[in-house]
Amino acid sequence: MKYLLMIYTDEQQDAQRSPEESEANMGDYYAFTNAVREAGVMVAGEALHPTTAATTVRVRQGQTTSTDGPFAETKEQLGGYYLLDCQNLDEAIKWAAKIPGAKDGSIEIRPIWEFED
Repeated sequence: MKYLLMIYTDEQQDAQRSPEESEANMGDYYAFTNAVREAGVMVAGEALHPTTAATTVRVRQGQTTSTDGPFAETKEQLGGYYLLDCQNLDEAIKWAAKIPGAKDGSIEIRPIWEFED
């Protein structure tokens, strides 16, 4: 089953890291990415630009509006994701616990609906 592992961290806290801390953090992400690739469970994964680059679109009564920023103000922001193909939720949880962002943020796991063609 495919699971989306969404990485939530505090963008302001992330921005305060020293260059050395940022480089070490990215090294941890590269190592994790290599591990899920080698295990054969990685389907996709990407980092996202900060919420300052976000645009939210809504359609109400046939009218489309767009606003700058994320749809909600939160303490933690979605910073990236991994899409993994795991045997079950327990395996997805094991991988989620190894994502570097889990140390100071949170990882939300969502199963993917798989529709037949």
